[in-house]
Amino acid sequence: MTELVTLADLLWLPLFLVGGVLLGLGYFAALQATAALIVGGGAPLVALGLTLARLAALGAGLLLAVQWGALALLATAAGVVLGRMAMLRQGRGGAS
Repeated sequence: MTELVTLADLLWLPLFLVGGVLLGLGYFAALQATAALIVGGGAPLVALGLTLARLAALGAGLLLAVQWGALALLATAAGVVLGRMAMLRQGRGGAS
């Protein structure tokens, strides 16, 4: 059936947003490291390990969020997008 959103549920949303930002920062930092390994001719097994680790971490983070409901999942996903934006801004040298 339908569940009502309580005030206690809404108080957790900023934590899910911050968790999503941290998840996104970690995910895209690992993606950057993987790309650097591939381009630089690094160890393929390390690149594969980084890929599997970042996918597993993202999946686990989103799975944890979905246990709390749709709003928590949306907050976490928004945080991942914000983390992506921060990594892209850092890659461009902080330009707007």
